[in-house]
Amino acid sequence: MHRRYLLSLLVILLGASSGYALSTGVPLYSYELINTYPHDRTAYTQGLAFEDGFIYEGTGLYGQSSLRKVNLNTGEVLQQHTHSSRYFGEGITVLNDKIFQVTWRSRVAFVYDRDSFRILNTLSYDGQGWGITFDGSSLIMSDGTAILRFLDPQTFTEISRIKVTDNNQPVTRLNELEYVRGEIYANIWKTDRVARIAPDTGRVVGWIDLHGLLGAEHRDQPVDVLNGIAYDPELDRLFVTGKLWPKLFEIKLVPKK
Repeated sequence: MHRRYLLSLLVILLGASSGYALSTGVPLYSYELINTYPHDRTAYTQGLAFEDGFIYEGTGLYGQSSLRKVNLNTGEVLQQHTHSSRYFGEGITVLNDKIFQVTWRSRVAFVYDRDSFRILNTLSYDGQGWGITFDGSSLIMSDGTAILRFLDPQTFTEISRIKVTDNNQPVTRLNELEYVRGEIYANIWKTDRVARIAPDTGRVVGWIDLHGLLGAEHRDQPVDVLNGIAYDPELDRLFVTGKLWPKLFEIKLVPKK
C-alpha cells in the first residue's frame, strides 16, 4: 500500500487536523448541506469535475487509477478508462471536448476525448502533478507545494506561477483544484479545509471548513481525506467528496459568525 495513502489514512484514524491556523483576516465559511448522492467508496478520488449533468472523476493509487464518467444521482460509473499499474492518477479538468488528467510522479498528463475517453495526446511536465483546473484561458496545476503553475493547454508549457499565501505565510499541500466564480478553490491535503485563492496574487481570500461533512455513520469502513471539488456554473452548485467516501455532497457556503 502506498506511503502517501497510509499517511493520509492515519490522519483520519487519529482524527488529526491541519497545522494551519485559519486567518482571521479573511472570511471563514462553513456549509449548508443541500443534497447527498451515492459515491463509489472504492474510488480513491483525486480529481472531480461537473459537465453537462455528469460527474467526471479521476482516481488514484497504483493499479487502481482511472478516469470515470459517473451518474450524479445514482453514483453509477457509466464509462471508465483504467490506467496501467505504472501510473498514479491525480487531478482532472474538462476543457470543451477534452479531459486533462495529471499523474503523480510520472510527469505525464493525459488528454482524452471527452465522449470516447480515447487518449488523444500525452503531455510532459516537471515535478509532481496533484490537482488541475481551467480558468477559461490557462490550465492551473498544483504539485503539493504552495506553488500553482499556469500552463498553456496546447503545449503544457508554463506561462506563469503564483505562490499561495495566507497572512504572508506559504500555504502548502495544495491538492485538488476547481475554478469557481473567478477564484481557485483548493483542497488542503490531510485537512477538512478548502482555500479560496485569488488567481492574480495567490492570496487566500477565504477559508471553507468542511469538518463533520462525512458523519460517523458513514465511517463503518475505512475512509480517507476530503478531496474532490466540482462546480456547476449554470445552476451555481458546489459538489465535494473524499477519497474512499461513500457519499458525494452538494453544499452551499455559509459565512461563519
